[in-house]
Order: sequence, then structure tokens, then C-alpha cells
Amino acid sequence: MTKRHVSLPAEADEGVTAFIEQVDARLSSDEDTCEVVRETLVDLFGDRDAYERWQAGGDVTPAERVRLQGYDPCNATLESEYYAEKDEDRYTRSKHLQWLWRQFDATPMADNIAFALRFRQMLANHLFADAGDDLRLFKGITFTYGHNIEIGDNTVVHDDVHLDDRGKLTIGDRVSISDSAHVYSHDHDVVDQTHVDNYHTIIDDDARVTYDSMISAGCRVGRNAVVGAKATVQGDVPDHHIAVGSPARSIRVKPGWESVADPVEDKLTNRADERRVEFDLPDDLDVFDEFQRDLTPPDGVDAPDAE
Repeated sequence: MTKRHVSLPAEADEGVTAFIEQVDARLSSDEDTCEVVRETLVDLFGDRDAYERWQAGGDVTPAERVRLQGYDPCNATLESEYYAEKDEDRYTRSKHLQWLWRQFDATPMADNIAFALRFRQMLANHLFADAGDDLRLFKGITFTYGHNIEIGDNTVVHDDVHLDDRGKLTIGDRVSISDSAHVYSHDHDVVDQTHVDNYHTIIDDDARVTYDSMISAGCRVGRNAVVGAKATVQGDVPDHHIAVGSPARSIRVKPGWESVADPVEDKLTNRADERRVEFDLPDDLDVFDEFQRDLTPPDGVDAPDAE
């Protein structure tokens, strides 16, 4: 089944185009990104009068002040900001752009598909390491950083998908990722939860990752492969295969592709160690253990190495 073409009325399209081009031009300039994000959100939320009154020294309630301060990403923190291994030089701008993306998705305009897809495509061009053409990025998508994502042409990512790029995430051309899927590029040690390993996770051209499924860190979903709904992928899905279940296993080759596909096997092969993304932490990093757990094993039992 194909889709039909839908467009905004000419006047509405003119307004959308002018707004997106203005924000794009400002983000492409030497202007401070924090200021661009703040000014854009103030206007998107219709708070210009209150913001200017506050800036002029006028009276605002504590709630108004918090709201008006919140348009500025420099007045906020994101979860990924606390990660010890993050790239400080790249993170600052990525954080500002993430803040604009997330707050835009909290506006009524985020449900206007013809507007929102074009706006997120523009933001992806600035945020991602590489953003292809004709992306369809729907509402509620979240990232770790954004700047470790490479995504190809004509790919669709549906509502409430999490793209974890704490390591590296590569998504090919014409990929479809359905609602509520989670794609990871980092993992935690089973004994010491604070020990993190990062990986390169790959979803190859023409693959489909369907509803509420999870792709574990370091896995590859092969070209033209399908991951079934609610599947938990813990190894590589071969090209042209259909994988389902938790843990996922290949159950068949897509009809018509048998002559070029590998045979179906009992389990998926995990090659995450080949895709490990190494990182170094600064010697002077001030770290803390948020859990403060005692990881000492019972007497006479040796603790495994954190690998």
C-alpha cells in the first residue's frame, strides 16, 4: 500500500518555511547557540511579553521565573551531561540543540506533521554526525548526545524511539524504526553497574526494527532484515533474515531472498567485542559513585573482573 501526497495550504507553508529557514540560518552562523535556542523557544511558547518584562527588571512570580529561565539550555542539565566519558568540546552545542528538539516536541506544533518533520530534519542536519536527506523523524525521539549518530537517506524513525549514541550509532538508508524501539550503544557490567562499555551499533540499509523492540549495544541488524515486535536482539541479525523473540533468533529468510542469504541458525552471533568504542577519562576527573554499593563478594568467592 502506498501513501498519498499531502501538503499545507500555501500561506501556512510560507510561514513554516520562513521560520525554519530563519532558525537554520541562525544555527549556521557564529551566533551563540544558547541564545538562538532561548529566543526560538520564547517565541514558540508565546512568552515574548513575559520574557521581555522579566529582562527589563519587571516583577515575575517564582513560577514565571523558572519557566522563563527554562527556555535557556544553559539553565538546564540533561542526563548525558553527567556521563564521565562525554566529549566536552562537542557536547555543549549538542546539548543546546537537544534542548531545542525536546522542547519543540512539547509544543502543539510538534503534531503538525508537515511542519514538524521539516523542523526536525533541519535540527538533525546540525546535531547528527551525518544526517541524510528526506528523513522522517517523528515526535518523542530521544538521544544520548546526538553527535555520534550517522543516519542515511529516506529513513523513518517513529514516535518515542530512543537512539542511544553513548558509543556510536550508524543507521543506513531506507531504514524503518517503529514506535517505542530502543537502540543501544552502551552496556553496564553485571557486577559493577557503574562500569560502562561503549560500542558501535549498526542498523543497515533497508532494515526494519519494529514496535517496542530492543537492539543491544554492539549488534548489527543486517541489510533488508526485520526485527519483530518486542524482540530483544543480542547478536547480529543476518542480511535478509527475520528475527523475533527474547532473546531474538532468526526464524526465516525473507521470501525471495533465499539464494543470497545465509542459512538460518539456532542463535544470533554476538560480535560486540569487535565493535567496542574505546575512551579515556581525564586524570583530574572528579567522579562519584551514585549508588555507594558494597560490591565485596561473600567470603571465599572471588569477584569477576569488570570486562
